[in-house]
Amino acid sequence: MADMVVLVVAALFLAMGGSINAAVVEHTFLVSEVTLRHLCRDTVATVVNGQLPGPALEVTEGDSVVVHVVNQSPFGVTIHWHGVKQRLTCWADGAGMVTQCPIAPNTTFTYRFDVVGQEGTLWWHAHISTLRATMHGAIIIRPKSGSYPFPKPHQDVPIVIADFWQNDLRQVQKDLELWIADGDHSKDGPASATINGKIGDLYNCSGVAQDDTFVLDVEPGKTYMLRLANAALSNEYYFKVAGHRLTVVGSDANYLRPYNATGDVVAIAPGETLDVLMVADAPPCHSYYMVALGTQSPPPAPQTATRLARGIVRYPDSHGEAMEPQMPDQHDRTTSFHFHGNMTGYPNNPLLPQVRGHVHDKFFLTLGMGTIRNHTVHVANINNVSFHLPQGRSLLEARYHGAELVTATEEMSARPPLEFDYTDPVLINFFNRSAKLLELEPSRRATTMRHIAYNSTVEVVFQSTTLMEDSPNPMHLHGHDFFVLAQGIGNYDAARDTASYNLVDPPVKNTVMVTGLGWAAVRFVADNPGNWFLHCHYEFHMGMGMATVFEVGNGPTPETALPPPPADLPRCDRSIAYE
Repeated sequence: MADMVVLVVAALFLAMGGSINAAVVEHTFLVSEVTLRHLCRDTVATVVNGQLPGPALEVTEGDSVVVHVVNQSPFGVTIHWHGVKQRLTCWADGAGMVTQCPIAPNTTFTYRFDVVGQEGTLWWHAHISTLRATMHGAIIIRPKSGSYPFPKPHQDVPIVIADFWQNDLRQVQKDLELWIADGDHSKDGPASATINGKIGDLYNCSGVAQDDTFVLDVEPGKTYMLRLANAALSNEYYFKVAGHRLTVVGSDANYLRPYNATGDVVAIAPGETLDVLMVADAPPCHSYYMVALGTQSPPPAPQTATRLARGIVRYPDSHGEAMEPQMPDQHDRTTSFHFHGNMTGYPNNPLLPQVRGHVHDKFFLTLGMGTIRNHTVHVANINNVSFHLPQGRSLLEARYHGAELVTATEEMSARPPLEFDYTDPVLINFFNRSAKLLELEPSRRATTMRHIAYNSTVEVVFQSTTLMEDSPNPMHLHGHDFFVLAQGIGNYDAARDTASYNLVDPPVKNTVMVTGLGWAAVRFVADNPGNWFLHCHYEFHMGMGMATVFEVGNGPTPETALPPPPADLPRCDRSIAYE
């Protein structure tokens, strides 16, 4: 049966103009609940193929991917192939209630898409509620030529940084809306951080040290490509390996001009991926800790317990205690800001000439928190509107069939309704709310979209605000890549800040880290018809409404228009809760 599927998919690929040399990479993802034993407790988790992280997809650029998802969990699920552009395959994007209804329990759906024009590291994850905390894995895209714009590494090493939750994740989703309502937040977060599903050797319970550590065995002189992905729900991480230099060469499946990370520390936001070269050139008589440290905003922002995990880089002749790296402070935002600001790409991207030219649509989007129902319910928002997922059918289905939604949609505004000092520190303290904060925090809920003409050039300025917090915001757009033109501290000023735009060699990314006290400016070319989710990749921000949808119109030919949905596209089951 599997062989027949491969032949049929290959035939379809050829009929659509694919290359005879492209391979078909086929997987079956069995979604089920398993019991994990960590920290002296059994925890029930929803995982893929019994693994945490789930299986890695390893492909060569140009391959076709077929993934059969068999849902044996009690929840509706979808899988999002984070960063895969899904050229004319928007139906396979996996954004629950945006591009498809979830896959109901005891049913199956097959995702089919091509991986074209991308090389590097991406990742996949559940896109329903908080299930991505345990349903995720790496996507490794190798160049068809076998060559890289840097010395070819001897080995690929996927490193997925994540959280380990002992709480019921569905309850976590419900609790997120109350996350900021009381002063003791240490109990609300995950029990530990993890590297490749392992909690490391820093935790103990019942007086017994726990040692569940990821170990990377290396050979002196060899180069290792660390393919990092941050699957955590709510933390950016600093990552460092004691005694080793880290050279950043790619991010979000796009090459970067290689640069050595300052202090050999890399910063990776939720949703972001990094390709980092590490040469095993430290004294081989030692082992060396790799450390992932979760960051957070300093007080008066609400505080959570420190997230920290560590693995070991081990040489054949090492002995004794492993050497530890010196990490930045968990409240240090400057290291992350400069790390992301140091990224530059290559000037040969085929879309760059268009990005440098006329901009058809400009948006100024404020990112913050707010309240509804007379200050009693807390939400996150874009331009003071908290996104509400539709019910009954997905936005893409409603568009294709010309059908109405149970939940009406409205146009996303191009600017916020009020202008104010977006980074005023007096607005941060939720527990001692000023009159100004009480005036600015009221929001509303709606299902917002913005229509974008096919092949338009779009500029978006993301402005973080200090309304009730000053967290950074890793903003992710489905179906497209951003050209990251500039970032800054404070309030964006077009008259001043457009002069700082890098239109020569900007980095190209699908997730841009908007610092908590500043802004980021990006452009993208809307050359992929579909309904594409734009959202913060902090789960408590997205779940509370920091999201919207860009609806990219059809092009002038059948080959540039949204194709019909697959025959097995799931239908909504109103008996299942998807939020």
